[in-house]
Amino acid sequence: MTIPATRMERAAWFAGKGGLAAALDGYDSEEPVRLPLTEALVLGLLRQGVSKYLVVFGHGSTELGETLRVYEAAGLVRCHQFRNEVEMSHAGTALRMIYDEPCAVVTSIGPGALQAMAGSLAASSNGVGIYHLYGDETTHGEGYNMQQIPRPEQGLFGRLAAAMGGTYTLYAPGALRDALRKGAATVFHPTRAGPFFLNLPLNVQPADVLVRLDALPTRPRFSPLAPADDARVNRAAALISNCPRVAVKAGGGSLGAARQLRRFAEAAGAAVVLSPGTTGVLPDDHSQNMHVGGSKGSICGNFAMREAELAIFVGSRAVCQSDCSGIGWPSARQVININADGGDVQHYNRTLALQGDAAAVLDMLSHRLAPICAEKSEWLALCSSRKAEWNSFKRERFDAGPLHDDVWQRPVLTQPQAIRVADRFANRHGAIKLFDAGDVQANGFQIVEDNTPGQSVTESGASYMGFAVSALLSGAVADEGRYAIAFTGDGSFMMNPQILIDGVGHGVHGTILLLDNRRMAAISALQRAQYGAEFRTNDAVVVDYVRMATSVTGVLALSGGHDQDSLEMALGRAHSHPGLSLVHVPVYFGPDPLGGMGAYGDWNVGNWCEAVQRRYAESLI
Repeated sequence: MTIPATRMERAAWFAGKGGLAAALDGYDSEEPVRLPLTEALVLGLLRQGVSKYLVVFGHGSTELGETLRVYEAAGLVRCHQFRNEVEMSHAGTALRMIYDEPCAVVTSIGPGALQAMAGSLAASSNGVGIYHLYGDETTHGEGYNMQQIPRPEQGLFGRLAAAMGGTYTLYAPGALRDALRKGAATVFHPTRAGPFFLNLPLNVQPADVLVRLDALPTRPRFSPLAPADDARVNRAAALISNCPRVAVKAGGGSLGAARQLRRFAEAAGAAVVLSPGTTGVLPDDHSQNMHVGGSKGSICGNFAMREAELAIFVGSRAVCQSDCSGIGWPSARQVININADGGDVQHYNRTLALQGDAAAVLDMLSHRLAPICAEKSEWLALCSSRKAEWNSFKRERFDAGPLHDDVWQRPVLTQPQAIRVADRFANRHGAIKLFDAGDVQANGFQIVEDNTPGQSVTESGASYMGFAVSALLSGAVADEGRYAIAFTGDGSFMMNPQILIDGVGHGVHGTILLLDNRRMAAISALQRAQYGAEFRTNDAVVVDYVRMATSVTGVLALSGGHDQDSLEMALGRAHSHPGLSLVHVPVYFGPDPLGGMGAYGDWNVGNWCEAVQRRYAESLI
């Protein structure tokens, strides 16, 4: 089989064969092919299932851009142009997080790469695999390259990227296979996936490389692992069966094991406490679902954490706010930790570690559990009473009328009321709910009524402002995108307002729900709680967000009004619009307790540190 001689001919030939995989089916030639490095890279990424590129081209990526132009014309890849590298990085992260479609982010070193790298914090913190391809400085040292880090050292962007994820600088074209193998091991890692930064020196990109196409590394596949030691599993089952007060903390690793987690919790008689990103692993109204626990948490979630004598962690990284900086389990005398990562599974003291895939380990335990005893029934009844208290607490806030706000000088909706209306609207219409950082995020995970994982998506690893509005773009890039609502505050929206342009450009069907209190409400509230006063966290500048959004042709911009019925009508109009919509809602901020959902745990921050650290020093686990 003879491979054509030019880039354009090769792309057409691969397309004519039905794609790279079909062309290589039965390929057995030992003769390597001579290709430009960028073409070999694109083919190598195709071998791993990466055909989508999110790009802000610069002077360091014109050669890669030419290869992508040719291969896009042949229908083998697709490039999506963006106006901001942070936005682009978020969109790629959301594409993998929500739709499980791997992609590559493309820019050049300098300010663009630094912005993309900043955005990659979301992927790194949430364990999301994504490629970052940066045009790097030349290798000949002919003088400073524009936009390099201005120091006379080699590989500085590679060193910088290494702090965020895997990294490789292609100083020699022949190293491509090694780079792709290491990249695949990071991007597709089963437990510690993350961004992989492939730096491409300008003068190396057009250089030829000899490569066997069928030797380009493919996407690795991993089998689920489970403990081989039955004695440890039996011991864990005995601990669970004999302890009257058991609580499970469902971390991100439980999202793919919702069915197994429910079966296990019911067999174990365990209360299940959620993390911000795991709403839906148990149906909202399941009697053992105690909702979110942690520094914000809930009445029932934090009660279960405080009172449990056996804590079972499933796929949890013990994030500071999720376990109250290590003091959220004061009554626990024993820990069972189920985690595929060897470090995370040993985080707590007095741990019986069951390292492996959450679904596999939960199944092993469920088969070994003794019938639920009367004491556990009493425990679950006690937890249910706290859940009823929490539901009553929520209803009081949802049913309260609009509250008078000093900024808006009139009664307006509270954030809990607005989020509740939009949550129920989204659930009725099968919409994905994307939550931005800040008060919107915290109120959101306390309020949503999810019955399956994935109904709500919140970037809780880094809590990155602007993630949700940028993530709307993933629905337009995905093979089968879904309608989504991005819940955002005025501060988060202004971090990435170019979504208004890119959302129209890429054909997003979704809504930005902008809850505007003209401040960083999460920080204002924290300042008041700690020190009794807020400082430099409000905004005196009046912005007409409806007029701003209307200035972009194709965006439907609406006022959400000042009551729940008006907001419901606006959301309906936005959903009917075939493109991008923005619904602006003025919301309350102030001291009235009916204006928020409250906080129920502790956190090692500010003037609380001494007390929290003292309690941590006294804690058993």
